[in-house]
Amino acid sequence: MRRLTRWTAWLALCAVLLAATAAALLAFTPDGQNLVAEANSRSPQELIRYLKRRLEGHNKLEAVLLPPLHAAQRHFEREPPAGPLPTLGKGQQDQPLKDNIAGITQELRVDTPQAIRQALLEAKAGTRIVVAPGLYPFSLKMRLGNDGRSDAPIVLSAERPGTVWFQFGQVEGILVDRPHWMFENLDIRGVCERHDDCEHAFHVVARGAFTTIRNNRITDFNAHIKVNGYGGEWPDHGLLTYNTLTNTRPRETLRSVVPFDLVGANHWRVQDNLVSNFAKRDGNKVSFGIFMKGASEGGRIERNIVICSPNDISRPGVRVGISFGGGGTDPALCRDGTCRAYEHRLGLAANNIVAHCNDTGLDVNQSNQIVLAHNTLINTSGAATRGSLAQARLYGNLYEGVARARNGSQLIEEFKESLNHRSTFLSTDGLLLDWQQTPERVPSLKGLSDDFHRRPRGPGSLPGALSQ
Repeated sequence: MRRLTRWTAWLALCAVLLAATAAALLAFTPDGQNLVAEANSRSPQELIRYLKRRLEGHNKLEAVLLPPLHAAQRHFEREPPAGPLPTLGKGQQDQPLKDNIAGITQELRVDTPQAIRQALLEAKAGTRIVVAPGLYPFSLKMRLGNDGRSDAPIVLSAERPGTVWFQFGQVEGILVDRPHWMFENLDIRGVCERHDDCEHAFHVVARGAFTTIRNNRITDFNAHIKVNGYGGEWPDHGLLTYNTLTNTRPRETLRSVVPFDLVGANHWRVQDNLVSNFAKRDGNKVSFGIFMKGASEGGRIERNIVICSPNDISRPGVRVGISFGGGGTDPALCRDGTCRAYEHRLGLAANNIVAHCNDTGLDVNQSNQIVLAHNTLINTSGAATRGSLAQARLYGNLYEGVARARNGSQLIEEFKESLNHRSTFLSTDGLLLDWQQTPERVPSLKGLSDDFHRRPRGPGSLPGALSQ
């Protein structure tokens, strides 16, 4: 079996080299002169996609080289196992979260769409709006009427997860532009015939600071949670925790496809979520699971599981797991008006598991003072920094592929451990992550006290998201 595996890998490499050689012949034309530079800076997955694009229109070369390129792609982009993958305890929980909400002094019960709308407009600080079990369709944006307070938030909630379903047929579901609101235990689904018409379940803007979105299941939106400024005000200090953000099929849109899309807001925490299945069918076909950009700072992305493609990993397009910087920001939308100094700074991505992405699992684009620590990347091309402003420290990560510093960026890597998908875990691609070959321990990173399952890390810790 090992000999067969090596033979398969050798054939896949030969296929890429053969295609690269053939495409290099095109380098004598204006269309192909950058091939060598592309090959040096790209992962095998990216190079295969690049070669396939360069071969378009060259029918004879396509006939000869596309079959081995497809074979190579299947080698470098392993198809995930059939059936649902385990959630590893992340995403929406079956029971309400145990954390008590301090400062609630009154409860308002509602059982119709109109009553929900009215309660959102009239609820005062310290009110918990409790939605009766049932299905609630909406076709117009919902708005908030009053501010919560740090000692008296306003909460919209189902008593138990899996009992209240909202159907949104509008571009924006709930506009959150007031501080200290919380949304929990809801099941929200976009039901628009045109995917352009279901942009966001929650749009957190302007004065919507200290928003908490927790223990919800949110399905079929382009950017399930959108966070950005408006009128010079920014919704800082938000918390997104124990949510499931997913889609049932690729998004047919030219708009951004990013389940958590943050632009310009500071000090958000994105923790213990399950983010999956966020392919973009149209336009540039590039999508991200989670990103923070727009001259924002201080974001923490911790203990999440991101599964780019639960199936059909090699479908057209590019899917990236977690990114500081994303694809860059229109300067008019940046918090500082330019994004010239950074897209994000002082960000942390730690203890995340990112799987089945046909591009990088961790990405840093024009962002600096970024720490990527104790993450596990499965079936991705690895990690990358991009752009002359980009600077990242990688510490104690466990992954396949390599880390690449591109376009003048800076990357410092310490205690990296290579992952072997056949032998490191019981079933690596199936996310059955019982150790089969335990790596050597590394010094624990100061300030990072726990792991993916919130188990404490000792003075010496295993690389990757799992400390035991």
